Amino acid sequence: MKSEKAGTTISEAKTEITNISSHGIWLFYDSKEYFLPFDQFPWFEKANIKEVLNVENPSQDHFYWPDLDVDLHLDSIKNPEKYPLISK
Repeated sequence: MKSEKAGTTISEAKTEITNISSHGIWLFYDSKEYFLPFDQFPWFEKANIKEVLNVENPSQDHFYWPDLDVDLHLDSIKNPEKYPLISK
């Protein structure tokens, strides 16, 4: 008898916030660190530490902060100029 794989596949890469400063946050993912400056990622600037530290990696190269309802893809972190913030 063979057992089926339970649940959904998630990334095996380690994901965590390694630093928070007055300028932005540092996200460690897949053995690399990425800086998210507040001027390009404003959702984190007024958030409390617990909210920022609570980051999930639901799929490869995808990050979710459930307390802030923020979803980001790694490409938007690496290339924020391709994803301008637009407000109406």
